[in-house]
Amino acid sequence: MWPIGIMQGRLTEPKGRGIQFFPFDNWREEFELARNAGLKEIEFIFDYEDYEKNPIWQSGIQDIKELSDKTGIKIKSLCFDYFMRRPFFKYKGPEKAAVLEENKRIMNQILQNMDRIGIALMEIPLVDASSLKNEQEAEEFRSFLLQLLSMAPGNILFGLETDLPPGKFRDYLDSFGQMRIGANYDSGNSSGIGYMPYEEVTTLKNRIFNIHIKDRIYQGTTVELGTGSADFKELFRALKETGYEGSFILQAARGADGSEQETIKGQVQFLSNWIETLG
Repeated sequence: MWPIGIMQGRLTEPKGRGIQFFPFDNWREEFELARNAGLKEIEFIFDYEDYEKNPIWQSGIQDIKELSDKTGIKIKSLCFDYFMRRPFFKYKGPEKAAVLEENKRIMNQILQNMDRIGIALMEIPLVDASSLKNEQEAEEFRSFLLQLLSMAPGNILFGLETDLPPGKFRDYLDSFGQMRIGANYDSGNSSGIGYMPYEEVTTLKNRIFNIHIKDRIYQGTTVELGTGSADFKELFRALKETGYEGSFILQAARGADGSEQETIKGQVQFLSNWIETLG
């Protein structure tokens, strides 16, 4: 219960690629590195840049399954970062229709491949460039996702990450009328906005499918776990009250380049100490 996983790429030296990226040069090695760091899961990333080279698109499905079986590292979730680069509802006119069809085609292909691998959760980030800014965008995305859901394998869930206040987020989830659509909760992004984790978790309750663990300064950047505005005490108090039973995925700030294993082992210990409070 409560396995600790990590976002793909965090076990690889960034070499100027930023905080989050798909590790094209090292994705296979990350399975063994994850096991050595005491992790149980890797959350895969599917981004827009060079997406056809991503092994989960087509070429590496069998490799992914074999590496997971060999190392015991599970892949339960995929973060569809692609959507932050190409949200159809941010476009206008004929271009909007073209991007919408592109979204449908790519997401449907990934959902089929997730099913072949056994990945049960697609996370869709609706923050920053893909944030739902008004009722029209929210309704357009709702219609889109319901249509996608009708074509998706029946075992796959969808976890939305939004910047909506907790009450409005719960209402939005309820508006789908589908328990297969829930929340991906991010402790860092919420603290960066200024939301209170106890209120969020006790409002969303069983609609939280997965949790990203990171820390951010209010209205600021991602920082080392325990040094920002994320209130982990209140977060875990709420998780205990609501009976959360899912995974925790480390998406924390990177340490010094080349010290990924040391950094992550420290993050695992930090998170393990809080998980113990769940009993």
